[in-house]
Amino acid sequence: MRVNLRKALAVAGLTIIYGVTGNASETLSSSTDPAALVGPQLNRLMMEERSALEGVADAYLNQLTTSLKPKPRPDNLTSGISYTKDWLRGQPPVKGDEEWACLAKALYFEARGESVKGQFAVAEVILNRVDASIYPDTICGVVHQGTGKKYQCQFTFTCDGNAEVIHEKKAYSNVGKIAMAAIEAHERPLTEGATHYHTKAVSPSWARKFPRTATIGVHHFYRKPIRVSKR
Repeated sequence: MRVNLRKALAVAGLTIIYGVTGNASETLSSSTDPAALVGPQLNRLMMEERSALEGVADAYLNQLTTSLKPKPRPDNLTSGISYTKDWLRGQPPVKGDEEWACLAKALYFEARGESVKGQFAVAEVILNRVDASIYPDTICGVVHQGTGKKYQCQFTFTCDGNAEVIHEKKAYSNVGKIAMAAIEAHERPLTEGATHYHTKAVSPSWARKFPRTATIGVHHFYRKPIRVSKR
């Protein structure tokens, strides 16, 4: 009986599992080796497996092989970001977990009036802080660091006294797409590792000490200097 390709592959898989090949007896160093006695038994088992597989429906085998394939990740969330309105319009609406929601909300209240590139830049700052050891290791932790403590909140919208109510649904949908893409992206090329930013309208004291890495829209971006301990 001819065995189709899929069944042959399944048999080959079992051969690998059992460690048997057509020339298994030739690989033994000595015919007196006790392991040599196992060969015929395994060959018999292989014949039985082959017969069993020939009786398995093609549809069932196809289901098994399909279920083993890894689910592809959507490319439009991990590559090809062009930081344009056209790119943003081409992205499907998204909804994520709590971490995604914290980033989307931060982008909405901090940068929804900025360009797509400017919103991605603010997202980079938050994600760069998550990766830095001196900040909380979650997005929500970074966004709400210092909230409720006078002069210690890191993002103005968390301590300005205004209710965090989202009125512009389209704007929130857009920053939601940006938040998801930023989280899934492999690189953050816009701000060169920036951990701070401020609008051009203000000049905080720390800005004179931190190296500026980028200016995008109405925001200047900075990277916190790394202190090297002296021996």
